[in-house]
Amino acid sequence: MKRSRSRLGLTTFTVLTLLICFFALRVVLFFQFKPEPPMSGLEIVKAFLVGFHLDLFAALGLALPFSIWLALVPDTWLGAAWHRLLFQTIFFLFWMVQVFVIFAEFYFFEEFKSRFNTVAVDYLLYPSEVFVNIRDTYPLGWVLLACSVAAASLLALSQKLLRHDWETPLSRKSRWTHVLRVLILMVLLGFTIRPNEARFSQERVMNEIANNGQRAFLSAFLTRHLDYGAFYQTMPGAEAFERAHRLLTEPRARFTSPQASLQRSIAGDLALPRLNVVIFLEESLGSEFWGCLGRSNSLTPEMDRLAGAEGLLFTNLYASGNRTVRGFEGVLSSFPPLPGDSIVKRDRSQNVETIARVLQRDGYQTIFLYGGRGMFDGMRSFALNNGYDRFVEQQHFAHPTFKTIWGVCDEDIFQRSLEEFRALSDTGRPFFGTILSVSNHKPYTYPPGRIPEDPSKRQRNYAVKYSDYALGQFFRAARKEPFYTNTIFVVVADHGARVYGSQSIPIHSYEIPLLIIGPAVVKAPRQVPYLGCSLDVAPTVLGLMGRPYESLFFGRDLMNSPGQEGRVLLNHNRDIGLFRQDHLIVLGINKTVEYYHGNPKAESMRRISAPDSLDLELKQDAISLFQMADDLYTHEKYAVGH
Repeated sequence: MKRSRSRLGLTTFTVLTLLICFFALRVVLFFQFKPEPPMSGLEIVKAFLVGFHLDLFAALGLALPFSIWLALVPDTWLGAAWHRLLFQTIFFLFWMVQVFVIFAEFYFFEEFKSRFNTVAVDYLLYPSEVFVNIRDTYPLGWVLLACSVAAASLLALSQKLLRHDWETPLSRKSRWTHVLRVLILMVLLGFTIRPNEARFSQERVMNEIANNGQRAFLSAFLTRHLDYGAFYQTMPGAEAFERAHRLLTEPRARFTSPQASLQRSIAGDLALPRLNVVIFLEESLGSEFWGCLGRSNSLTPEMDRLAGAEGLLFTNLYASGNRTVRGFEGVLSSFPPLPGDSIVKRDRSQNVETIARVLQRDGYQTIFLYGGRGMFDGMRSFALNNGYDRFVEQQHFAHPTFKTIWGVCDEDIFQRSLEEFRALSDTGRPFFGTILSVSNHKPYTYPPGRIPEDPSKRQRNYAVKYSDYALGQFFRAARKEPFYTNTIFVVVADHGARVYGSQSIPIHSYEIPLLIIGPAVVKAPRQVPYLGCSLDVAPTVLGLMGRPYESLFFGRDLMNSPGQEGRVLLNHNRDIGLFRQDHLIVLGINKTVEYYHGNPKAESMRRISAPDSLDLELKQDAISLFQMADDLYTHEKYAVGH
């Protein structure tokens, strides 16, 4: 009996210690980031009970390999000094990793108010940028020291408590019996875990606190390439097509094949000039920083000045997601943010519609400029496969004045853009350029002497001010170029800066600016209050140009469509949604639906248990649009002519 307890001791020690670590992290997250308004005592208790349930399953899974190891090794190895040293080394490294993951979860939660999600999965694919970012942003040395001390302490404690494990070998049958018991317990426990168990509360942050980070990471990884029809609500194909057809109807649009396709011809005047177009896709430059969009102590004086003097400013626009690739697909492809990976990263994106393709068909030269590495998130391959003639990236800057870990600073990429645009303009053909900035990103580094704030402080607000400064410098220089008067300049954020809010899709934090500048189309400064999203940028720009084109875009021309029909298509982790008329519909994995009412600008949206008629209608609209988008992409038909 003593020997049985001895062998059981290693699993018990590992599981109990993991449970204590998970519980401690949950307590810290709760008190550091507790939701507002305060939760009821019952809901708090439920969060910790749900968390314990998920933690136990995760802890058993993490402890199981040690039990299997000790079941496999021969008795002669078990008592050998070399094997004991090897096991202790692995055990030490295991706890180093576990404690490091706990620190990482805290810092991740601080940034995203979420357990590990799709962002964490995506970031691990690019260790060069991510680990250097961690090194430069966080106190990595102190964290690693803390991890080492904690791991050494746990190793020493385990050796003291479990010393009989090395003194009294068990029979092979006893060892495998123990492994079988752990496996049976895991299987039985697994059957009691529901997919949406950690979504018991109407407060998103409380649900995230209740979840287990390692389980959340595994779930995010396994659902990167999920089957849309198997996990989300759908409707008959003909009904989805008919509804999407109606929703995409616009005054200037004519469907080219009403019975078979969503392809449309957008009316225009071929006699109008082919204006150059430049889109600035600004990293994390959300509306919360802009004085002209309501901030009292503005961090964007340059953009405020341009908006007030000569800009067309859209004041009610939302990003389609919280990652750059979501802004990429939304702004450039006007494509709904499907759950799973963005189409920028998927494997059927060699021929999808983009504004670059539209303009290329009209005789434009096209170029994409990015301060970082084009391989990140597959941006280079997506751009070059879908309408861009050239892709300029970090490797093409021989002597940058300043580099962050994400690439060359904004003023370098903007200066290079001016040179490229000047050369393209000299050919006599119109050009389309897209610029993706990098400076407004952790660790928030930028060259000294540009703004009064000290760059060594590495604060988000300072990086925002630098990004605004660089944009101001660009426009001052561009105004001196011959091509300025016949160019449309578009400044739009790829997404907001932070994720916060109680809804499953925290739409309040998704608000972004859209500023259009250019004397050819903006005759006087104006603010446009129409509701829209990232998907509406390309159709709106093309509408301002006024030339005819073919389209499959899911967005709307905000200047030439009824303002009351505005809608927003959004994504957060594995949730997708549609917002319109203060109603937010959220379609979740495993065919769930949530309804919210309220004004997202006031962050006052509340969960509704009894949907009204508009909720039900919008749910059908959301299903049809996302279902048709998935169908077009999956069958490689999201391209004009297919």
